[in-house]
Order: sequence, then structure tokens, then C-alpha cells
Amino acid sequence: MSTVPSQTPPRSRGPVRGPVRSRGAFDPEQHRQPLLAALRDVEALLMAREAKSPLSTRELHGILRRHPRQGQGFFSRSQLIAGYRAFAPQVGFAIPEERFIAQLQLRPVRTQSGVTPVTVLTKPFPCPGKCVFCPNDVRMPKSYLSDEPGCQRAEANGFDPYLQTYQRLSAFRNIGHATDKAELIVLGGTFSFYPEPYQIWFVKRCFDALNDFGAGVDRRAEAEDQRLSLQTQTARLHGTELGAGYNKVVARFLETQSGAGLLRDFEHCSWEQLEAAQRDNEHAATRNVGLVLETRPDHVDYAEIVRLRRLGCTKVQVGVQSVSDEILHKNQRGHDVEASRVALRTLRQAGFKLLVHFMPNLLGATPDSDVRDFARLFEDEAFRPDELKVYPCSLIESAELMRFYEAGEWQPYTHEQLLQVLQSVLVTTPRYCRLARVIRDISSGDIVAGNRLSNFREVAQRALGAEQPQVVEMRSREIRDAPFAGAQVELKATRYSTSSGEELFLEFVTQHDRLLGFCRLSLPRVPSAVPELARSALVRELHVYGGSLGLEQRHAERAQHQGLGQRLLHAAARHAHAAGFVDLAVISAVGTRAYYRKRAFVDGALYQHLALGEQGAYADAPSAAAEPDAHHGHNHAAPRTPLASP
Repeated sequence: MSTVPSQTPPRSRGPVRGPVRSRGAFDPEQHRQPLLAALRDVEALLMAREAKSPLSTRELHGILRRHPRQGQGFFSRSQLIAGYRAFAPQVGFAIPEERFIAQLQLRPVRTQSGVTPVTVLTKPFPCPGKCVFCPNDVRMPKSYLSDEPGCQRAEANGFDPYLQTYQRLSAFRNIGHATDKAELIVLGGTFSFYPEPYQIWFVKRCFDALNDFGAGVDRRAEAEDQRLSLQTQTARLHGTELGAGYNKVVARFLETQSGAGLLRDFEHCSWEQLEAAQRDNEHAATRNVGLVLETRPDHVDYAEIVRLRRLGCTKVQVGVQSVSDEILHKNQRGHDVEASRVALRTLRQAGFKLLVHFMPNLLGATPDSDVRDFARLFEDEAFRPDELKVYPCSLIESAELMRFYEAGEWQPYTHEQLLQVLQSVLVTTPRYCRLARVIRDISSGDIVAGNRLSNFREVAQRALGAEQPQVVEMRSREIRDAPFAGAQVELKATRYSTSSGEELFLEFVTQHDRLLGFCRLSLPRVPSAVPELARSALVRELHVYGGSLGLEQRHAERAQHQGLGQRLLHAAARHAHAAGFVDLAVISAVGTRAYYRKRAFVDGALYQHLALGEQGAYADAPSAAAEPDAHHGHNHAAPRTPLASP
């Protein structure tokens, strides 16, 4: 593999300040005349119709054909949006920016869950697992493939956290999405197995990008010097042909990159540096409203949950994969079902949102056994996850599973068998759980055998028909961009038991059961292992759906910023107090700390707290009619307690 000198010092190039614009980006001023003419035609069409009437693709294409770029084809939607933003301060438009962009926005579903998801990948690194189903693409972190969209973006940015985060935010803004509230999703297999200095550095650099992007500062030129130099021609080697194995191949490559060890000199950071970046993000224009990390059940202990909280983590993806010890053993998973039970209990007691991975069609499984095992996820109090990713096993050539396939010991499910399993998944999942994914986005060219339909969820849902049990899992009920009237809102409560205590799922729904917002409240039976939570009920998640709005935006028909979050917190406080708790803790994200401070929560070491009781200020406080500046406070009255070392 090719390498680059590991000790090259960064070139001294200062940050670029001003409007956020991608490198080599489209410059509206160079196309001012035709672009402005196209914008005026769009404006005229919108002015001539009802406010809610959408602009058709045919109408838009007609405008673009009348006003082409000079010898360079036609303007794209993102270029029209860029032109509107560039010219609006100078020439003025009769159509407000929000409405104009809504007509041109690409992929609106990306932010219709209320936040902007920013997915980044850690660099390839040795993995503690030996799972037979896992691909061995040495260009990627273990279990990922270079043809997956997020992986392609990561490789193009050399797995640099700053570059990945900044590029993704720029892409969202360019196609018309709000970037004020970003959920940071860090992928890369077992994050807990990476050295702690790298973990801290990686997350800190993501926060640097959020802070810089919100301030209109672009330091990507500096980060370019630190990109990991990967040889893109590296073959996706067959699992049995790796010779030394994935871990040794990747370790040898990383050692050539760093000169010694697996980390380069700059891939280190102190906790103090990370905390400084986090404090800056509390009031930044682009805030982190959730940090998602992934790990294995056998890497979760007390020290790990403290470390995750210090990083700012609020949700953990846990690769449970199966609830059968026999299946786990056959697939060389490296842990048993009890390890998953313990990990989920430990994480839930610490307030984390739990996103569990479940894999049908593993070696040794059958459609019937998968249906039974999936049902156990909700019958067994030790599981009952908040979210699920259901990834039916697909055969990738570099996986060890190839050997079992060639020997006739494993076969992919037929279309009908997989349909049976996924239909059962849809109708079994309760209303408090969200099916985040049902099929993994793997390029069909990478799949030797197995399902190649990326829309199998839709296929399964359509096949259920009107006479089958109703699908009530959360994602199917999200309000998304549908309008609603505030008077139609109803508060529902679903109570269920876990191995940690009682869970109360509070949700605001419309009269047709469309989900507007929810709160996950934990009422522990036994004190948490975290001393700070010894007497606390826990708000593990507070979320309002609908298209993501800017920090200070309101919209009469959008669920966000209508006061639903505040009302859910009131309901949680009342239930916690009625259950005998004297404190309500919340596992807040870095960018939501100010929101909770404005609602009487005070900072602890790892959580924020609200005193309950007859004299508790919050229980008697009047409900706010709206919260236009949720996550946008500047209250510095509650100093943060220094974080404890793990």
C-alpha cells in the first residue's frame, strides 16, 4: 500500500471566513444574468398560485430550459437555492426564503424527523470480533463496504472527522435543509475498541466542524494535510485469502502511516480540549442535539458509560444481532445473549437511548426461528429496545460466510421467506420502538447472495394489506411534513417494564395517531451504578418530529417549536414525582444544555437535574405556549461541575 510521510507539519493557512461554500463550489455571481432570470420566473409562478400549491417538476424544467447556464447545461435545484441566498440581500424577493427553498428542496425526508443527521466514519482499525458474516474490506472500518454512500464520503475525505462533518453540513445546506440542529452519528464498528485518545480527538474534531460551520469559518484547507492516505485500488479480499487476516493487514497499513503504533501524532486530544469545544457548541449556530456511537455488548461496563457521557454521547448502537446463544456461537460472535442483557441494562440505567441491531438469516437460523427470536426482543424485559436496525444477512465475497455458502451450510432466504420475517417484524414492533432501518444500504454489486431490494420495507408493508394488524412502530407514524392543527393533539402514555425498572413512553399524537413528539422516562427500581443518578428518574429522550426548523423559526403547521417539548417535560416531571422520585435527570446533548437550563435544570457532572417535590419550581411552572428558541439559550447561570475521570 502507498503511504505518505507521517510527520509532515500542517501548512500555515488561516481559516476562510464568510459564507459557507464548498471547495470549488458554484459561484452565483458568475452566472448572475440567467440565474436571476430563472429565479424571477420561479418567483412569478409561486406568486400566481395558492401558498401551499407545489411547483411541479415540469414547470421547473420549463424555466431551466428558458434560462440555461452559459454553455454548461442547466441550473440544478441546489444552484437555484445558492442563487436565491446570494442575491436576496441585493435585489429582494417577494417569496420568503423558507417557502422558496421548500419548493426546491432535495430529499426532504432526510430532515423530516426534526434533526439533520450527520454521519461520519472512523478510520479502518483492528476489530475485536471474528463474526463469519462480517465483510473484510480493508479500506473500511470492519463490517463496512466502500460502495456504501457514507463510506464513499468518508474515504473521499480520508476519514478525517472535521472534513466529513463539514462536507456533510455543506451538502445539506446546499440542497435546502436547515443545519441548526445536527445529530452526529459516528460509525466504524466497535468505537469502544479504538484507543481513548483517538476517540476524544475524533469527537472533538467533529465539534470543531460544527462550531466553525455555524460561524461561517472554513478550516478544511488545514485539515486536508491530515487526511489518511488510502490506496483506493486495495482489493476487497476474500476472507479466506487475507493471509495474515483483516486486523494484521489494517494494523500494518496504519503503522506505515504513523511511523510507529496505530495512531498518528495529531490523533490525540485531552478531555479539557474536548470540553472546551463542547462549551463553544452550547451556543453555536450549528448545535449537536445528539451524539450516536456504536459498540459491542461485551465492551460495555461502568468505565465505558462514563467515557461515553464525557464524549457527549446520548444514544448507543449495540450489535446484539441474535438472542440465541446457539446462533451467536455458530457465527463466532464472541459473546452470549447474557452479555447483551447486561449491556442493555447498564446503558439504560445510565440514561442512553438504545438502538439495537438484529440480523435475520444468520448461519443456523431459519425464518421461523427469526420470527420467534424477534418477538423475544420485546417479551424479554432485558431487551425492549428504543430503536432497531433489522439487517437481513447478505453474503459478501470477503466474508468468512462464503466458505459455509460454498459448502451448502448457509443459504439466503427466498423472497417469500424474507417477506414473512419482515412482515412479522413490522407488526410485532410496539409503538414505543422505532424501526430506524429494515434493510441495509449495500450495493447490489457487493452481494453474492441474498436480498438486493433496497425498498423491501415498503414491499413488506404493502403486502400486509388493510386486513392485517396495524403497524404502530414509531417511524411509520411520524408526522413528517404533514400539517396538523394544535387542537387535535392528544397525550398518550405507554408503560412497560424493563430489567432496570419501569419505562413510561409519553407521546403527543394527532387524532389519526400521527406522532408529533415523545419523551422516554425511566423510573428505576434500583439505584444506578452512576452515583449522580442514585435518586433520579431519567428523561432518556425528548424529541419533537416534523421537518427540521431553524433555532428561532416558527411554523403554524409544524410540530417543532410549538411548546410540545415543554409540555412533555411537565408530564415527565409529574409522573416522576408521583412515583416518589426527588430528582429528574436528563441525558442532554451538548447543544441542548441551554434548552434545559432555561427550564430550571441545573448542570451536574454528566447529566442535568431538576429538583422535584412539593416545592419544586418546575412542577408548578406554567407551560410555555411556544418554544421558538429551544436549544438556543444563553443562560450562563448554572456553572457546570467538572467531569469525573472514568
